[in-house]
Amino acid sequence: MFRTTIAAIVISSFGLGAAFAVDDPVRLTTGQISGATLPNSDVRVFKGIPFAAPPTGDLRWSAPKPVAHWEGVRKADQFGKMCMQGGGRGGNPNASEDCLYLNVWTAAKSASEKRPVMVWIYGGGYTSGSGSQVMYDGEALARKGAVIVTLNYRLGAFGFFSHPDLTKESDLRGAANFGVMDCIAALQWVQKNIAAFGGDPKRVTIFGESAGSGMVANLMAIPSAKGLFARAAGESSAWSTISIAPLKTLAEAEQDGVKLADKLGAKSLADLRAQPAEAILKAGGRGAAPVVDGWLIREDPSKVFAEGRQTAVPVLVGSNRDESFGGARSAADFIAQAHKEYGDLADKFLEIYPAKDDAQAKDSAFFAGRDQMAFVMRNWAKLASRQGKTKTFLYYFTEQPPRVPNARGAFAPGPHGSAVHVSEVLYVFDHLDNSRQWTDADRHVADTMSSYWVNFATTGDPNGKGLEKWATYTENPDMPMIFGEAPEGRQAPSAAGLAFYQTYFDKIVAQ
Repeated sequence: MFRTTIAAIVISSFGLGAAFAVDDPVRLTTGQISGATLPNSDVRVFKGIPFAAPPTGDLRWSAPKPVAHWEGVRKADQFGKMCMQGGGRGGNPNASEDCLYLNVWTAAKSASEKRPVMVWIYGGGYTSGSGSQVMYDGEALARKGAVIVTLNYRLGAFGFFSHPDLTKESDLRGAANFGVMDCIAALQWVQKNIAAFGGDPKRVTIFGESAGSGMVANLMAIPSAKGLFARAAGESSAWSTISIAPLKTLAEAEQDGVKLADKLGAKSLADLRAQPAEAILKAGGRGAAPVVDGWLIREDPSKVFAEGRQTAVPVLVGSNRDESFGGARSAADFIAQAHKEYGDLADKFLEIYPAKDDAQAKDSAFFAGRDQMAFVMRNWAKLASRQGKTKTFLYYFTEQPPRVPNARGAFAPGPHGSAVHVSEVLYVFDHLDNSRQWTDADRHVADTMSSYWVNFATTGDPNGKGLEKWATYTENPDMPMIFGEAPEGRQAPSAAGLAFYQTYFDKIVAQ
């Protein structure tokens, strides 16, 4: 068992310059904004900054367009609306198609300081989430020396819609992947404007969790995103999110779009764009993901990474001990699903994850999902390290957060523990909220992880004064950095399971 040592708060040498007063406006390429200094803090926050024009009306399902210039000083003291999501009776009053906004936290006293920049991309299965969620509060990371940016990107049927007529209209340039293009537009905004907040556009780290981590991985495989970031960190998902599978092709996605149009009775793009946003949301269902469109995402990222052609930047990735999306109603269901998914490899899969009865099948489903997630992240680390140009770091999160009151919410314990999906996020942001009884151990892990992440953003290496040495993946591929208690027995990923998923990944790449 081991646990990282007490972390020293990151101390960096920043350039000196004439300090600006907290009330001074910040000048952007599109106009001036004013933020607010947080209570009892030297951190200023700027909320609801538009980085692209509202994608509404005729701009629904188009590449993000430039923001119109404004006169005077715009107040940046309220978060923008989140992108369309949720649905249900009455819709979500906090959601809107007019949602392309970002937020900035900075403790810089001068625009000349050139602090490292960390751009957070949220998760939520590409169908939910926003940059204004409380758990993504950037104050603590800003106090440790980084300029923090959170952003919104279009979701669901608004962010990942394809249709044959849309492909013709756009000549491919904007036929799908609008959510991905939103992230690229936000990163372009960062390149043009972040220096005004004391940030260094040459030291931009993209980091995210779940679908946000998948977005980070996809951005590494997109040629047009090269140069917009200098490091990448992913938590609990890669380019195909939590599983090993190819992305949909444009042709497949187009057929999904045709079905959506049929549901709405729409005969043209004009008809579709005239539909109320709530109708689109309801008809679009819950499925959404990036698509191999042949233009932005030119080929499946699995092949790009397997051949070492992704953008070569330092990488920090990992997964959690108790996260799994594997489920089984019965042994028969689990066995049938295994044969459907793995084909001629199904028998080998069932040797490792047996299903002699319903109870065993449910247990095996959990461990198979947990091990697949572990493989997805370790595979990303391994393939990134093969390039030999940059450093790669792997972690395994095992800390057990206290239960949420009434055992509800994202942090409710799973069947084998509480280090479930999403549970590491508050630790990375060093933002342990008031929702539960945190321990000294929790505070220690949060201080440690956040310090490693800021160090990584600063230099491309998480190591620093007062921290336990974190070996690169190349130096020790079988020993990730453990955040929490060392896993014992079945708490650790199965070696046989990881080997199976390697075989399956190789098969997918070869197809």
